[in-house]
Amino acid sequence: MIKYILKRLMYILLALFVIVTVTFFLMRLAPGSPFASERNFPPQIEEKLNETYGLNNPWYIQYKDYLIDTATFNFGESMKYKARSTNDMISESFPVSLTLGIEAMLLAVGFGVLIGVVSALYHNRFPDYLATSFAVLGISVPSFILAGLMQYFLAFKLGWFPISGWKGFIYSILPALAIAFSHMGFIAKLTRSSMLEQNNSDYVKMARAKGIGKWTIVFRHTLRNALLPVVTYLGPLTAGVVTGSFIVEQIFAIPGLGKHFVQSITNRDYTVIMGTTVFYSIILLFAVLIVDILYSVIDPRIKLKGAKK
Repeated sequence: MIKYILKRLMYILLALFVIVTVTFFLMRLAPGSPFASERNFPPQIEEKLNETYGLNNPWYIQYKDYLIDTATFNFGESMKYKARSTNDMISESFPVSLTLGIEAMLLAVGFGVLIGVVSALYHNRFPDYLATSFAVLGISVPSFILAGLMQYFLAFKLGWFPISGWKGFIYSILPALAIAFSHMGFIAKLTRSSMLEQNNSDYVKMARAKGIGKWTIVFRHTLRNALLPVVTYLGPLTAGVVTGSFIVEQIFAIPGLGKHFVQSITNRDYTVIMGTTVFYSIILLFAVLIVDILYSVIDPRIKLKGAKK
């Protein structure tokens, strides 16, 4: 296990190096300037700003400085928000995005598994058809469209929820649902398929033949093994929640890291773009590692490649 973890950590470092390099050169090759705006700066001021942020240096000097800053987790000052560092923006906004992401993941997994179990238990009956339709609808509707619809009907028209902002738990319900809905549908279909497969397995048939009760079989045997594919989906779920929060945070005016990331792209704020990209990459890479380890712990039959037999 230790050998496997160390090996994966080396792969994570290599992946981060590639991400840092690709991000740096894409930003440098992109047309435009971080100081371009509707109010044009005099050439002297723009030249001074370029000099202050090192944009006049040769590309290899900029690349070297960027690698050093990234290795020390010093992502530099924002080019648009004066006297604000990228590190401060991340530390202030990430807890908001983390709270929203955890709520979305709990909703997606909790309700997704519940809907999938109900669908499997009532196979080829009305609850199954209803749950399957819900799952297909959830997978088909993008989170930003659902966010706009819920904001208009549930918040603006009916007034059940706040339209936007972040001042308490009630403000997080609609954006968390918007992010979770599509993943909820996928997890429901995944759980349903896995439950039906487990219902036809030999050990479940043997348990029925021994006279073990229906619900004992469901909770102690069928559901337990049916959740293994859901565990493997936690990695992609984390990535989906992170990317889904970018637009949803914009729609609901949530002061999270996703909103800063989108605005930094619009503003060509190089330091914030590269800092948040590296930060998100670290989260996603470690999330995948944790899911792989968790899967091997839940199912001892799975051997981690590189771990001791």
